[in-house]
Amino acid sequence: MLRRIMACAAVAVMLAPVLGLAADYPLSGKNTTIKFVGTKPNGKHEGGFKTVTGTASVANNDPTTLKISIDIDMDSLYSDAEKLTAHLKSPDFFGVKTNPKSKFVSTSVEKTTDGYKVTGDFTMLGKTQSISFPAKIAATADGLTLSSNFTIDRTKWG
Repeated sequence: MLRRIMACAAVAVMLAPVLGLAADYPLSGKNTTIKFVGTKPNGKHEGGFKTVTGTASVANNDPTTLKISIDIDMDSLYSDAEKLTAHLKSPDFFGVKTNPKSKFVSTSVEKTTDGYKVTGDFTMLGKTQSISFPAKIAATADGLTLSSNFTIDRTKWG
């Protein structure tokens, strides 16, 4: 049975106007949300990660210059069922004791007709793969907002 994780990442960082050409934004569980929907033939479960850290930077308020580096504390995983949360943290799924962190580092951002396409290296379970996903990005002197909803197949990471 193939299980897919719908990853819905919403990053909202609102900071005071930044002087200069580049703006750096700290990412944390207070301003960054990563949620998922795990599907299976007879249902679905929702969850996410409470603890994330990282940075986002953008030059001249141009989203195509966006650089993101985010670490996900896999032990901060939660779901809509306590028993499922424990199972997801086990070696059957994310093995958080041996793989406590997952990481995403962007490599490019391209303008599309519907917004942007973000590409980067996603490391999970000790394996790194390139992923791309559609995103809505707004970069202004007041802050940065990124939202996306996309599907990944967790089995590609083992």
